Amino acid sequence: TRHRVLAAAEKLQYAVSPSASRLAGGRTGTIAVVVPQITRWFFGTVVEAVEKFLHESGYDLLLYNLGGREQSRQRVLRTANLHKRADAIMLVATPLLPADVSALTALDLPGVTISSGTPVPGWPCVRIDDLNTARTATRHLLDLGHRRIAHISGYPHDALSFTAHAERRRGYQEAMLAAGLRPDPSLDVESQFTIAGGTRATAELLARGEPPTAIVAACDEMAMGALAALRDAGLRVPDDISVIGIDDHDLADVLSLSTVAQPAAEQGRLAARILLDPL
Repeated sequence: TRHRVLAAAEKLQYAVSPSASRLAGGRTGTIAVVVPQITRWFFGTVVEAVEKFLHESGYDLLLYNLGGREQSRQRVLRTANLHKRADAIMLVATPLLPADVSALTALDLPGVTISSGTPVPGWPCVRIDDLNTARTATRHLLDLGHRRIAHISGYPHDALSFTAHAERRRGYQEAMLAAGLRPDPSLDVESQFTIAGGTRATAELLARGEPPTAIVAACDEMAMGALAALRDAGLRVPDDISVIGIDDHDLADVLSLSTVAQPAAEQGRLAARILLDPL
């Protein structure tokens, strides 16, 4: 009987359906990954590392790109959209409203967050120490002799905002205070967490009067925008003004940008391992 079944399967070119086999065993073999915007360097780097780790472990990745759209957030996080579609959930720097947290908790699935926008009860979080990272960046400029140091960061109310904004600002302020310097509010500018946002923030800094001698950018993309604005203003980096970012973006070397490295891919691999271990 076995021989006849195998012969018929070969003749018909029958292939087992992985999804059907997994569902028969009560599993989907899929991990849902939610990101605010896939085109951003950090999110794309994390997702690529997660996908590779899951593939090597025999799992598939189901990607949800919110794209900054409230409609997408509600559809993905507050409906039964994830029910029976995934064995676990990963949120990458995704800010959550109380209703989102309640809906995710009700799914009763394993989960993990990366660079947490909002903690989910019972879910571990993989992230760098944003506070100490910003302290390190600021101390580097202080060690170079700078005292009039500016800080550019993302909007706290931005759709992509997450705890890194506030923690990195606090790290900058603490490093300044530890050096005996009172942070100057006129040197602290908010904008979008993007290259364009960094350009606008730096142009605003330069328009306020006496320019800083150095800038701490909350991410490399903002730092790149700062470099563009300074170039347009006829200022040389680092001769006239110093700039440091956070991330170690792929383009940091090309642009000769000083930066504090954030191991984005390693965060993705570690988060994936945390999810798969109990599964």
